[in-house]
Amino acid sequence: MTTFLRTFLRDESGASAAEYALILAVVGVAIGAAALTLGQNVGLSINKAAVTVGKCGKAANGTAATAYKTTVPASC
Repeated sequence: MTTFLRTFLRDESGASAAEYALILAVVGVAIGAAALTLGQNVGLSINKAAVTVGKCGKAANGTAATAYKTTVPASC
């Protein structure tokens, strides 16, 4: 295995289709991991916003806050 790696690293010939496929696979895995992480973060942010909106809606007893009279806490 070490002989293969040494030979592979010292080889200065043009890239073959197998090497391009390996690069494509690595890049594809990286893009997939980034998309998965981004998707989870977006989902968590939307869930957090929904919880906050739900809490503020309950605090207002289902009424909309107005400039004249509000029952919504300042944190909302």
